[in-house]
Amino acid sequence: VQLQASGGGLVQAGGSLGLSCAASGSSLSGYAMGWYRQAPGKEREMAATITSGVGTNYAAPVKGRFTISGDTAKNTVYLQMNNLKPDDTGVYYCALFTSYGTYWGQGTQVTVSS
Repeated sequence: VQLQASGGGLVQAGGSLGLSCAASGSSLSGYAMGWYRQAPGKEREMAATITSGVGTNYAAPVKGRFTISGDTAKNTVYLQMNNLKPDDTGVYYCALFTSYGTYWGQGTQVTVSS
C-alpha cells in the first residue's frame, strides 16, 4: 500500500488549502483514514479521521474549519482547510488504518503566515 499526499503550500492566515491523499495497492472501501500533523518541535497529532459508513472525527483546534472527505471510486481522501491559522503550520500526513497495520503517506508541508 502506498499513500501519496499532495496539496500543501504557503498561505496567509485566514486563507484556505486543500490536501489530497491517493492510495494505491489497496481499496479505501470499508477502511478508516486520517490526517495527522506535526508542528516543528512537537509530536504528531490527529487532525481529522474518517471511517467508511461511520463518520468523521475532528480535533478540537480544527473543528469547524477543516473538513475531511473520501472518494472510494478515486481511492482518495481529502482535507479541506479553511480559515487557516499560523498554529496550523506543520507537516501533514495521511494515514490508512487496516487490520494489517497503519500505513503513512510521505507528508506535505503546510505553512500559514501571519
